[in-house]
Amino acid sequence: MNSDVLVVGSANADLVVAVDRRPAGGETVLGGDTVLSPGGKGANTAVAAGRLGADVALLGAVGDDPYGRLLLDSLRAAGVDTGLVRTSERPTGIAYITVTPDGENSILVSPGANSSLEPADVDAVFDGVEVMVASLEVPLPTVEHAVARAAERGVKVLLNLSPAAKLSPETLAKLDVLLVNEHEAAWLTGPGADFRELLELGPRAAVVTLGAAGAVVVEPDGTTEVESPKVEAVDTTGAGDAFAGALAASLADGADLVSAAKRAVRVAAFSVTRPGAQPSYPTAADLGE
Repeated sequence: MNSDVLVVGSANADLVVAVDRRPAGGETVLGGDTVLSPGGKGANTAVAAGRLGADVALLGAVGDDPYGRLLLDSLRAAGVDTGLVRTSERPTGIAYITVTPDGENSILVSPGANSSLEPADVDAVFDGVEVMVASLEVPLPTVEHAVARAAERGVKVLLNLSPAAKLSPETLAKLDVLLVNEHEAAWLTGPGADFRELLELGPRAAVVTLGAAGAVVVEPDGTTEVESPKVEAVDTTGAGDAFAGALAASLADGADLVSAAKRAVRVAAFSVTRPGAQPSYPTAADLGE
């Protein structure tokens, strides 16, 4: 395995339904037709990086079923190395997604095969890797083991703390970049806290995504606000993963964190102008690069 970017994370089939509003408890709401799309935080991140031209591989797991084959086809079409994607006896993970007219989404994930990814699966996979990016739709012990192994090998470690989960202080201290959205940042440090407090948890730097407002890069010598282009949002599904993939791709290419975040904001903004997750991700040519 000699990819510059290694993604450790999930691969899910997204079942997306447009709704006028989300149902309340005990309520039934009629929606539009179901749209099937390849997704999952890990696969999305890998595809976003691959479509930008990064040399990227995914370490994950899918089931031996049509959803798994859909995901593998999408990964390969984006140039992602799938040699480390295991085929599990469990079914491919599924994300059930509702999208409201303003483009906002609510997501329920059934992990399936993603839960079968074990710590031993990440040993001896770091040859040639410059940046490892992980997210938390796979078992936490596997992620923490991957972070430790990557750090031992001198690999730059980027962790997307989504969905939010409690990490050990040892793991946080090994992170080069902690990536969170504003809600996850508040979950870590408390409502109203200064984003600079994220570094007190141990990571060498942090990036906080703010949706349409862009992002904030937090480094030991201060913070930098990164504005987002103004776009008309159609579907925000997978925008955070697009940001993560673009950030990792730029870091692997030698960009500094602020420059990488500026590109990632552009990629995420572009992605929300199209429906779906992976199908919405831009190429470098789409960005005018």
